Amino acid sequence: MERLTDEIVNFFQNQGFVIVSTIDANGYPNNACKGIVEIDQDGCVYLLDLYHAKTRRNLEADPHISITAIDEHRFIGYSLKGKARIVKREEIKPHLVKAWEERITSRLTSRLIKNMLGEKGHATHPEAILPEPKYMIAIDVEEVVDLTPGRTAI
Repeated sequence: MERLTDEIVNFFQNQGFVIVSTIDANGYPNNACKGIVEIDQDGCVYLLDLYHAKTRRNLEADPHISITAIDEHRFIGYSLKGKARIVKREEIKPHLVKAWEERITSRLTSRLIKNMLGEKGHATHPEAILPEPKYMIAIDVEEVVDLTPGRTAI
């Protein structure tokens, strides 16, 4: 696993979502939005995938994965490449389920406050109707790609 810097860990922890890329049965990339539950400096990333759809099927056939996020305002971004494994619900550590619940609560609160302040956004609160997690995606990061123009690779 690739060790991650504080800058990278903090960057990903502060993202509302990331783009997760997997490879489908025909060899084409599949992209999906997912939320990070936890990321650590040892290069392990945990995602809760709430739907049993393409991402899971793709990872069961080919564990290669990348996670990408950008901050347009600061003009920085990273892509983390590695291999994923599916962790069954009964094997998910309780602190990770709690971290996911806290993230959902935070997103709900943020959306509610923005709506109350008159900012236009989603009229309902989709986070409130998300299904319970049935499995988790655990990723061992093998490579970090710095997407910031002009910066050297990490």
